[in-house]
Amino acid sequence: MSTGAGTAARFDLPEIDDFTRPYWDAAAEGRLLLRRCGECGKAHHYPREFCPACWAGEDRVTWETASGRATLYTWSVIHRNDLPPFGERVPYVAAVVDLAEGLRMMTEVVGGEGAGPGPGVELRVGMELEVTFREAAEGVWVAVFAPRAA
Repeated sequence: MSTGAGTAARFDLPEIDDFTRPYWDAAAEGRLLLRRCGECGKAHHYPREFCPACWAGEDRVTWETASGRATLYTWSVIHRNDLPPFGERVPYVAAVVDLAEGLRMMTEVVGGEGAGPGPGVELRVGMELEVTFREAAEGVWVAVFAPRAA
């Protein structure tokens, strides 16, 4: 959560530190990063300094650019959220996607203008998605997913 002098609390902004800065810098460039373990080979997201599968340390886990391809695992249309600034975005689609690299990521499904995947787009489990980025605040870009063009 970030606050500034005279501004309301926001619950959608990350706390960027030295460790996560490469992730957020890549997002601002339109690239999704994940972490991959050199010990067991598994990828993970959200970024952690260690491997959550085998507990290998930071010296064995590196940043990797993801393909940006995913399939929809599950979703929920959010019609009410009282935390700023989510209330201004309703309805929106909170989702879990399976990245092509074999891991799951919590995200939002967007597309076209406004909230959700856009008019005429019917969400379905297994539908193909691709990453895109939304500027949440000046210089802070977050990964969201849109239906993949045929």
